[in-house]
Amino acid sequence: MNNPLLETTGLPRFTQINPEHVEPAIDVILAENRAGVQQLLATNGPYTWANLVEPMEALNERLSRAWSPVGHINSVVNSDALRAAYNACLPKLSDYASEVGQNERLYQAYQSIADGVEYNRLDTAQKKIIDNALRDFRLSGVALPTQDKDRYKAIMQELSGLTSKFEENLLDATHAWQKVIGDEADLAGLPESAKAAARQSAVAAEKTGWLFTLEFPSYYPVITYADSRELRREMYEAYVTRASDVGPNAGRWNNTEVMEKILELRHEIARLLGFANYAERSIATKMAASTRQVLDFLHDLAQRSLLIARRDVQEVRDFAHRHYGVDELESWDIPYYSEKLREHTYAISQEELKPYFPEHRVVPGMFAVVQRLYGLEIQEITGIETWHSDVRFFEIKDHLGVVRGQFYLDLYARPHKRGGAWMDECLTRKRAAQAVQTPVAYLTCNFSSPIGSDPALFTHDEVQTLFHEFGHGLHHMLTRVDYPSVAGISGVPWDAVELPSQFMENWCWEREALHLISGHYKTGEVLPQALFDKMQAAKNFQSGMQMVRQLEFSIFDFRLHLEYDPARGGRIYDILDEVRREVAVMKPPAFNRFPHSFSHIFAGGYAAGYYSYKWAEVLSSDAFSKFEENGIFDRKTGLEFMSAILEQGGSREPMDLFIEFRGREPKIDALLRHTGMC
Repeated sequence: MNNPLLETTGLPRFTQINPEHVEPAIDVILAENRAGVQQLLATNGPYTWANLVEPMEALNERLSRAWSPVGHINSVVNSDALRAAYNACLPKLSDYASEVGQNERLYQAYQSIADGVEYNRLDTAQKKIIDNALRDFRLSGVALPTQDKDRYKAIMQELSGLTSKFEENLLDATHAWQKVIGDEADLAGLPESAKAAARQSAVAAEKTGWLFTLEFPSYYPVITYADSRELRREMYEAYVTRASDVGPNAGRWNNTEVMEKILELRHEIARLLGFANYAERSIATKMAASTRQVLDFLHDLAQRSLLIARRDVQEVRDFAHRHYGVDELESWDIPYYSEKLREHTYAISQEELKPYFPEHRVVPGMFAVVQRLYGLEIQEITGIETWHSDVRFFEIKDHLGVVRGQFYLDLYARPHKRGGAWMDECLTRKRAAQAVQTPVAYLTCNFSSPIGSDPALFTHDEVQTLFHEFGHGLHHMLTRVDYPSVAGISGVPWDAVELPSQFMENWCWEREALHLISGHYKTGEVLPQALFDKMQAAKNFQSGMQMVRQLEFSIFDFRLHLEYDPARGGRIYDILDEVRREVAVMKPPAFNRFPHSFSHIFAGGYAAGYYSYKWAEVLSSDAFSKFEENGIFDRKTGLEFMSAILEQGGSREPMDLFIEFRGREPKIDALLRHTGMC
């Protein structure tokens, strides 16, 4: 078949992949994989790494190689035809995963290796693969009665469709809303860059005036800077009611039933597997030891943060009353007056920093940071097929000139592209007879694109986002593990996977690093010392509010899955209200439908796992404190981090890897210090 998705070497041929290629390719690979599994089991043993596990790794990697570009382009250049092809494959992939996970002969074959003499001769990564596989067989229902196995399979198939539907509804709702403003007076307060971007969007859409959307680079300046309270409220309402039963597109892409069904099915599958709830099922593959440990951790942070958060919000209220005569602040007022307070207190704003963070300084500067830490060189490679003209491609080499990884960089927001920022795997490292396959990553953001002849300018928050995703990318690309299922981020417990990403954000605040990543887009001047001092002074501005907001999301997610009761349903907004009464310092309006767009837990991998961000932030802050002790560009410490954390992937337990790097178990002190809470 002349199907680009069936290529088994090289990078994906994005310019040649069409929707009609997707389903036939997946059908072929699934049929071949099923035959391959049967062939491996036909010998009836004795089973070894070489005659069972290694070929199973190869089968899984081939399927991943074909599906990865499909899932990726469905997120970044979505179309009706591609969406249909993608969704047609979801039940097939789910069925196959359930079949493999419930294959008793395959399970027994893996168990025989674990129980046999060969196991002790395997290396650490190989043992981890077998241990993980046995755990995953059990979590796939391999020991269930036939009727329950069938039910498990049906649930997983339905869940794959529902999570996709949630994301589709959110994407469609986000891109359906637009607002054209014809009178520039209505844009008072907006930065010139935001107005220029809106003008450019209007021209592209063949409209007169300024065009605003719910894509974050368009939404954020309005909610933060627009003097018009009516405009802020209108955009806020449209944003927080996306894919829900209320708001400007009420009911059109409503995720209400989707969310309820997802929660119901997750609970049912957890019960099938012998867990009391889905939170327990989630913890089975996490670093945390129990649901109680997670809740205790979150509530402890909440107790440490609440007084500071209440002080933060009261400062905004007092400021708005004293300087603007505003007595009652609504949710669409808080960002606006917070920014006014920041400017008043520290004489600095995100907008003031943007000219110093043009793309052509930030991206090479980030590479220079990595070079100083790990001795790696990163260069752009041209002539590579991509899915959009904005996408660039890079290669990472070590000091010996050996290629360690490659990545696609897709920075700008655009129509038909999912919001947010993420790293995903394109190709995973594996050792073949001929050579080692180079790991390749997708790094995706949704920043403002260049305006006219000016380069793309980033807020400091966006610079941190870029560093965050690149941290994930380095974790994937710098692995030294040769087995795909524990190479890079694969096999890493979800509550440890954010360690390398949050770790990288720290350099965005260091003077030495800012010399590398900043430079005024017109003059080339590095961020002035006066601005740096103001930025540092404002670093923990409203850190209490930010902390309790993340804790609200984390506790809500965890309780949602921990407390699900089939007789009462999801109780989504009841639980959210209870959590907000406990940890929130600002009550949103009744029409707020935040959960309807909470794709991390309803469409991503963070179900009963959103706490991972805070859990891993303890690890990342403590890891960075070693650089604070030895020097933020200390090469010896950098190489130790690369060796202990980035190169070993999921081949060992994350606590063991952290202790290898830090010399002890993690402490919370650094996180509290970095966030100004001690």
